[in-house]
Amino acid sequence: MGDKLLFENISKIYGEGDNMVTALDDISLAVRAGEFVAIAGPSGSGKSTFLSIAGALLSPSKGRILLDEKDITSLPSKELTRVRLEKIGFIFQAANLVPYLTVREQLLLLSELTGKRDKKAVIKADDLLSHLGLEHRADHLPEALSGGERQRVAIGRSLMNDPEIILADEPTASLDSKRGRDVVEMLVHEVKARNKAAIMVTHDERMLDLCDRVIHIIDGKIFTNGDTEKRANLQ
Repeated sequence: MGDKLLFENISKIYGEGDNMVTALDDISLAVRAGEFVAIAGPSGSGKSTFLSIAGALLSPSKGRILLDEKDITSLPSKELTRVRLEKIGFIFQAANLVPYLTVREQLLLLSELTGKRDKKAVIKADDLLSHLGLEHRADHLPEALSGGERQRVAIGRSLMNDPEIILADEPTASLDSKRGRDVVEMLVHEVKARNKAAIMVTHDERMLDLCDRVIHIIDGKIFTNGDTEKRANLQ
């Protein structure tokens, strides 16, 4: 299994001179196919910047980023948009569903954006909804769904383009403990079954046991479980 995402000495610096802030400081990290990685850390530690760079939403100041073994560091904007549509699945904190689209239409939206909405796309959407236990909700609007159901729709939407990597930003933040765990367990299952890579940014330590690896970001630097320096910083 190869690396689906590779950070090579990535730094992100905002501002200049006395106003300069280093959000990420020389980070190197590889995430492989079938691997579910958690990114944890306090507010302001660099987690959001990390996820934005991983999702091709933000360019690094230094270093190189490879997605599915392709260097995307300096791609023009139009090509980066294509990478996001075709290679990356996003799951957001509050599901971010379009309020006036039905559950089935939420999944088909990506096919619309890539110009690939056809009978196959509809079949795929319905298969995903059935697999996620949402077939009876296919024609409902988001307002009729529970928080857990909305996040399951978001998981289905993230899988519609058969992405190489799934990026989840605090996917349990709006859910109680049981529903949050159900959502993460379902996401882990999909990642393993489809041999995808996934990164989940989370504050919820109750979900960390479901992950293959936990990476802590502290002041723009990364530490893995067991690092003595990480422990010292967390105290």
